[in-house]
Amino acid sequence: MKTPLIIVSVFLGVAQFLGLAPSLAAAEKPNIILIFADDVGYGDLGCYGSRVSTAEIDRLASEGLRSTDCLVAANVCGPSRAALMTGRFPMRCGHPISRHNTTKYEEYGIAADELTIAELLKTAGYYTKMVGKWHLGFHVDGSHPLDAGFDEYLGLHSNYSKTHGDADTLYRNRKVEQDGIDFEKVTTLYTDEVVDFIQAEREQPFFIYFSHHIAHAPILPSQPFRGTTGKGRASAYNDFVQELDHSVGRVMTALQETGIADDTLVVFLSDNGPAVNGSAKPLSGGKYVTMEGGHRVPGIFYWPGRIPAAQVSDAMITSMDLLPLFAHLADAELPSDRKLDGKNIIDLLTGKTNQSPHRYFYYYNGLNLQAVRNERWKLHLPRTIEDQPYWAKKAGGNPKKIHLSLQEPMLFDLDSDIGEKKNVISQHPEVASELMKQAEQIRAEIGDVDAKGSDQRPHGLDNPHSKT
Repeated sequence: MKTPLIIVSVFLGVAQFLGLAPSLAAAEKPNIILIFADDVGYGDLGCYGSRVSTAEIDRLASEGLRSTDCLVAANVCGPSRAALMTGRFPMRCGHPISRHNTTKYEEYGIAADELTIAELLKTAGYYTKMVGKWHLGFHVDGSHPLDAGFDEYLGLHSNYSKTHGDADTLYRNRKVEQDGIDFEKVTTLYTDEVVDFIQAEREQPFFIYFSHHIAHAPILPSQPFRGTTGKGRASAYNDFVQELDHSVGRVMTALQETGIADDTLVVFLSDNGPAVNGSAKPLSGGKYVTMEGGHRVPGIFYWPGRIPAAQVSDAMITSMDLLPLFAHLADAELPSDRKLDGKNIIDLLTGKTNQSPHRYFYYYNGLNLQAVRNERWKLHLPRTIEDQPYWAKKAGGNPKKIHLSLQEPMLFDLDSDIGEKKNVISQHPEVASELMKQAEQIRAEIGDVDAKGSDQRPHGLDNPHSKT
């Protein structure tokens, strides 16, 4: 059984007095800030059990809603970001593979006719700004952030590297702002940009997509944070997370000082689970695999006076829910010509319900459907190494890369076994049968590694599960 939301009674009283749901529809459109971390695991933040201090992020959680069951649609960054932007599973929106700065991916980006959060909000009068990592085809015609609905862009377009193309080039909109930037300077530069934007006067409501590189490799915290949590690589990672926390604090201070905090929804998510560094505890696995540690991420929602404080929700939600949520708050019309996988979670955030809007969630790894779950039960499907995308074909010494191949299905009771340790399929064959039927339905709809779905957008890649 799911436990009820923990809600401070005074906020419930205020919500009922104000008639919160009607007032949201009638209120002025809120500003929206989406802070998106990179490879930050479920167990990397203080409010999720880490011993590392993340006081600023923890404050957002204590004064808003902290989700303990927030799922991203992919366990690597490119497909996860495509699903976030479109509210659709990567197989449905045509971006199931994470791209690289090589010849193979020269024409591979988010499809120009996919509707993004930014495009939707622009129809409702929002000014849209992106700062940070895009990773969805910056140099592909029609796939640049400015083509995807953003009025402004500043950032490094993909993962940082000094050896791959222009992966250490800072861009402003479509022009080079600085070549060969030092990675240690990036977070401060990004945060300065966001703070300056918040402090500027404007009449329009705004949407900021602040897409961090922390804590993706290289693990290079800036000088003020280096060595603050100890010595060694693990401590360097924790230093990096503390720099992320400091950046969040600066954004929140800017909102308070400009007097618009109460008019702004702030959402904090990570794009997938942790890689070699970082923690997904108490979950198993991490980035690259379809264990909960790869897909279940920190999810925090903060909006004073609208989202009651001190909520902890174990209702299953997804990153894809943000598009319909933001559309609702902006009074923007959702498209009728395509299927969305996200659901509007405003009633969950405001305490009107503690129920998930989702019956099922589907875990893809690249093009391969590997697991299906409802809120309680998760069924892992058989798979081979040949079925896996390039990032999961070998463990490479990474202890988080588990169950890369399975000869038989496995069933886990997530209510009592969040770490997916005890296979109970023999005790609950009827549950496995139900979830297997759901697997067949979604496979027919959006495809699998060896099957094309009826609503699967073509990705256009030859041999997609190979890196080259």
